[in-house]
Amino acid sequence: MAPVLLEMCNSNAAEQTPPLKRATTSRHALRGFEYFLSVVFCVVVLSLTGCVVGPNYKRPIANTPGTYRGLTDTEAASVTPASLGDQKWWEVFQDQQLQQLIRSALQQNYDVRIAAERVLEAQAQLGITRANQYPSVSVNGTGASLRNPATGPIPSYTYNYGRVAANATWEPDFWGLYRRATEAARAQLLATEWARQEVNATLVANVASAYFQLRELDLELDITKRAVASRTESLQLTQTLEEHGINSILDVRQAEQLVYTATGQIADQERRIEQQENLLSILMGNNPAGVPRGTELTAQIHPPEVPAGLPSSLLERRPDIRRSEQLLIAANAQIGVARAAYFPQITLTAAPGFQSAALTNLFSGPSGLWTFSGAIAQPIFTAGKLRNGVRLAEAQQQEALLVYQQTIQGAFREVSDALVAYRKDQEFRAQQELLARSAEDASQLSGRRYSSGTTSYLEVLTNETNYFSAELGLAQARLNELLSLVQIYQALGGGWQQ
Repeated sequence: MAPVLLEMCNSNAAEQTPPLKRATTSRHALRGFEYFLSVVFCVVVLSLTGCVVGPNYKRPIANTPGTYRGLTDTEAASVTPASLGDQKWWEVFQDQQLQQLIRSALQQNYDVRIAAERVLEAQAQLGITRANQYPSVSVNGTGASLRNPATGPIPSYTYNYGRVAANATWEPDFWGLYRRATEAARAQLLATEWARQEVNATLVANVASAYFQLRELDLELDITKRAVASRTESLQLTQTLEEHGINSILDVRQAEQLVYTATGQIADQERRIEQQENLLSILMGNNPAGVPRGTELTAQIHPPEVPAGLPSSLLERRPDIRRSEQLLIAANAQIGVARAAYFPQITLTAAPGFQSAALTNLFSGPSGLWTFSGAIAQPIFTAGKLRNGVRLAEAQQQEALLVYQQTIQGAFREVSDALVAYRKDQEFRAQQELLARSAEDASQLSGRRYSSGTTSYLEVLTNETNYFSAELGLAQARLNELLSLVQIYQALGGGWQQ
């Protein structure tokens, strides 16, 4: 801590200094100030080139598989560096309306905005920590004027006083205490930035999933309305036949059940649609409102096969893995901060400046002054505080290492789960298409048989119910296939690239 003092006093009774003595003392003050600057320069060089205690970071060796589990034999044999996760989200999701919803969400979503503010907080914290490596300077001044009237034998007098003090404080970073702390703060900043990117990727996946679910509900509603219209016509036919004595009232009641079942589902589907629109509105940072639609669910473009890329590249692409590594770097640097507390703390004090009894002689005559001193403080007995501080930092570093390794392992599992889900959902959707076509044909055949009077309405009831369920099941299968694609894209680390 080096206070630099400039003090000024002005009095009407100040004495004058001879010119020769003023010149001599000024030269001595100048040489002293030059000596002070030399000492400060040497200390700065030593502090910048001093040792930095604590371990330097080295990326841990990650146990990465050769290929992702969940790939077919053909896909595993033809793995290329290209990955779906490298593509921009607007290249993966080609629905124009969905793209607009995602853009609005990335601009207005509260989680994204909160994450951005956290990055600014981390930037400010880094600036605060880094400032400890440099001197801090402050200036303060005081002034006073006094006039006393004549009292008895004491004549009147006037006394003016002014003082300006510039205080500079600095603690040389010989052991790298502040440099390690700055390293940790910088890693925390990068971790916060990767956390923001993770929020962006999650938001893109959530908006896409919510939009596909909304389009699936729209498809279910359309299927149900078509079923209601078809069953209403069938009910009218059954009522006509019953009025002419061809069918019984039981057939009418069975036909009514089909109509009422489908009509009841319309109300439930409309409720789910409106709630899904509310969810999408909140994701976009808006109040609950309607959501415009784009491409229908059955026309959404998605690749039959998804390039997974090399497993080793996942470490660089996934935001959560990058964030975990930066937290590990920060924890590693904190070990150096804890170990630096074992070493002496060196403080320097220097006060060059000028002092004079008269303002006019402040920078001349015997007004030059300087002082330089140093202090050292070495911990002797702390009852194990320093030792346990190092142990704490080392344990936190090991915890961060395990979290980093766990995050990598979890990432590989998510990719494998998503790959096998996408492939199996495609197979299931293909079977559901066959089932729906078969159920549709059976429903049409039973309708014609009933119209010709060769079968009862129970057969129509059974086949109509099966066809309706098959259509809804096919819509759900199409949705699951698209949701698996979203899951793969997020698991491969895509979605945050802008």
